[in-house]
Amino acid sequence: MLTVALPKGRIADETLAIFRKIFQSSFEFEDRKLLMSEGDFKFLMVRNQDIPTYVVNGAADIGVVGLDVLEEHRPDVVRLLDLKIGKCRVCVGIKEGEELNLNAPELKIATKMPHISRNYFAAKATALKIIKLYGSIELAPLVGLADAIVDVVETGTTMKQNGLRVAETIMHSSAHLIANKNSFIIKKDEILSLYEKIKAQI
Repeated sequence: MLTVALPKGRIADETLAIFRKIFQSSFEFEDRKLLMSEGDFKFLMVRNQDIPTYVVNGAADIGVVGLDVLEEHRPDVVRLLDLKIGKCRVCVGIKEGEELNLNAPELKIATKMPHISRNYFAAKATALKIIKLYGSIELAPLVGLADAIVDVVETGTTMKQNGLRVAETIMHSSAHLIANKNSFIIKKDEILSLYEKIKAQI
């Protein structure tokens, strides 16, 4: 039995579609349920940010999580495969009509990704003040809380609608299959067999 942690939303749907194809089985979560067992698999429905925690601590053998989350949290897991779904970018957003001033004594960045932000701006030798927010990040530059934001962008529509524009792209992200290090030793055959099947679908 392999326990698989999936992020809520579109990535979970696309991952389950891959499982349906491979195993010719239904793989449907019942309404609002967070656990599902099907064949040799148990699926957990988890918040994207929490997936590394479930996998690192062995509550899940494998998980599907965005590369942005892996780069931000740097969990001690085995990175198996880029699933090439859930594609997005991590971008710097600023107010429309403004420029990013990398020579400012200190740039105030609102984000839920402090590590990615720090690393990116450190490479440009720009001093940062990180303002950690968990939602409605687009609001920060509009009300003077921050000079810019670092956030995940799929289409850029949310930024545009809020009077912001993408100034720079920090990284491209997509969903990755990861494994718990112990599970990868103990259940290696099962995990590699699944890995091969998924890889063939991609």
